[in-house]
Amino acid sequence: MREIVVDTETTGLDYKRGDKIIEVACVELINHVPTNKHLQFYCSTDKSITGEAIKIHGLSNAFLGKFPKFNENAQSLLNFIKEDTLIIHNADFDLGFINNELKIAGLKALKNKFIDTVLLARKTLNTRIANLDYLCRRFSIDLSARKFHGALLDCQLLSEVYLELLGGRQTTLALKDSHNNEPDPKHGKEIQRGKVHRIQVSSEEIQKHKEFITSLNKPLWHKIDY
Repeated sequence: MREIVVDTETTGLDYKRGDKIIEVACVELINHVPTNKHLQFYCSTDKSITGEAIKIHGLSNAFLGKFPKFNENAQSLLNFIKEDTLIIHNADFDLGFINNELKIAGLKALKNKFIDTVLLARKTLNTRIANLDYLCRRFSIDLSARKFHGALLDCQLLSEVYLELLGGRQTTLALKDSHNNEPDPKHGKEIQRGKVHRIQVSSEEIQKHKEFITSLNKPLWHKIDY
C-alpha cells in the first residue's frame, strides 16, 4: 500500500487573499513505512512573505528568487503523488493551497483520498491539542532539527507520528494467519501452530516435589494476609 505524506510552506495563511505556496514536500510510505523516496522543491513568488510567516519557516523572497514558480513543478508533484492516499496535517489548509495553485496553472484539482492527521490524532488520543510539536513530544520523536517549519522535515516527522497513531512499529510486522499451516520457505518445513506439548511427570518426581515444598521455611505463598 502506497501513501504520500504532504506538507507545504506558504507566504501567509489565506490563498483566497493571494497567499502562495513557497515550498512543497512529499514523502513516500509503503505499508506506513518511509521508503526514503521523496520530492521537495521551493517556489519563487511575487507575493511578499509576511514577517510572521518568515518567523515560522525562515524563507524570504530574496532566497526564493532563484527558484522556478509553482506551475513549473506542478507536473512533477502530480507524477509523484499519483492517485495514492495523501497523509496531511491539517488537510484543508494544504489542499486548499495546492488546488489553488493547480487551478492557476490550468490543471485539475486533486481528487486523491486523504487522511487528516489532526483529526486522526484528536480521535485516537482524545486530545484537543494536536499540533506537530505536541505529537512529536508525546511519542518521544526527536525535534532537535526543527528550528523552523520546513516542508520536508515536517513530512518526515509526520510520517513517524502517523505510524505511532496507527499503533506504533508493530503495525509493520507481517504476521500470518494463526490458523494457516504454510511451508517455511527457508527450511521447507511445515510450521505447526497451536500445538500443545505435554510433559509427562512420573509419580516419583511428584513425590520429590512435595517433599521439597514441605522443606521450605515460611514460603511467600504459604500465607497471604488481606
